[in-house]
Amino acid sequence: MIYPLLPAFVTGVLGGGAAALGALDGAAEFAAAFVKFAAGRLADRAKRRGPLIVLGYAIAVLVRPVIAATAAAWQVIALRVVDRIGKGLRTPPRDALIADVTPAELRGRAFGLQRGMDHAGAVLGPLVAWWLLTMHVAALRTVIAASILPGILVLALAAWAVKGGQGRAGSGSVGPSALASPTPLDSARLRPPLPVLLVSLFYLVRLPETLVILRSQQLGVAVATVPLLWAAVHVVKSATSFVGGAWSDWLGAGRTMWIGWVCYAAFAVGLALAQTAAHAWLLFLALGSVAGLTESPERALVARLAGNRQGSGFGSYHGVTGLAALVGGVALGVLYQGHGAGVAFAASAAGAGALALLWPLAARETAPR
Repeated sequence: MIYPLLPAFVTGVLGGGAAALGALDGAAEFAAAFVKFAAGRLADRAKRRGPLIVLGYAIAVLVRPVIAATAAAWQVIALRVVDRIGKGLRTPPRDALIADVTPAELRGRAFGLQRGMDHAGAVLGPLVAWWLLTMHVAALRTVIAASILPGILVLALAAWAVKGGQGRAGSGSVGPSALASPTPLDSARLRPPLPVLLVSLFYLVRLPETLVILRSQQLGVAVATVPLLWAAVHVVKSATSFVGGAWSDWLGAGRTMWIGWVCYAAFAVGLALAQTAAHAWLLFLALGSVAGLTESPERALVARLAGNRQGSGFGSYHGVTGLAALVGGVALGVLYQGHGAGVAFAASAAGAGALALLWPLAARETAPR
């Protein structure tokens, strides 16, 4: 609900710049990355997954409304970091739970369903925020503070949902042989598999969505309309997540991700050259399809590589990609502020294009064994 409002809040209300927005996403993902490594290890034992998931949602529910009371950009960054720590706690156990209860041949669809429902749930909040702002019912700070109301509902649903999943996952721990057997994504390994390295590099070159929102505002999208644009983007993400999950099971995770990377490079070039608010709407919505084509296949790939250590596997995946997002977010934010949107978006597109060319090198490692 509040994420699409942060660029306007940080730059318009608090006086921050594009570099602050890059740091906002980067620092948050940096903190979450370390938590994800630890949460993944803990999530190897199924009985710990439910409490971690609920705790992660509880932290987000309590922290996000406090952003309304901040007076400086660094305070927003600090609270966003705490918020993402909550996400770091809940994400690896959630994905491990899905992987454990789903047959291997259906994991693409299962993660597509999860990502699709997650993005669908992100539609209502921004629509409420858009109505409150356009109808002048509430100011920006008030809308941010009101995010606690849907948050409480989400927390209650999460607490209810994990009970059923835990019952299907097993007795509460992995066996001794599973704990002893190494897997490609074991966090003790110094060199992750090539496919995971390339996926991480994609997060390194991918633009933080706060910068895409800022670019849209600079192209003429009104602040009050940004939540509506954000809701529309999540409709696209939700719809394409189902497609991406199905394609992952049909074409393979690697090919589906490759299509997403090529699309991202093309759409990023478009945003670098865009001139009007209409262009911003069209290209931001198009970028939403990239999430649908990459998120589900990534998770299906990790589930296959992780073997018996689903928790550690997803913890390593989310941790490494989070660290990459940190470096990329800050670097692209500085590039945006110092040289303009065109240079930052073109650099991001070039990086994604290069990765698409390199992906065939990893095709053998992504093939089922």
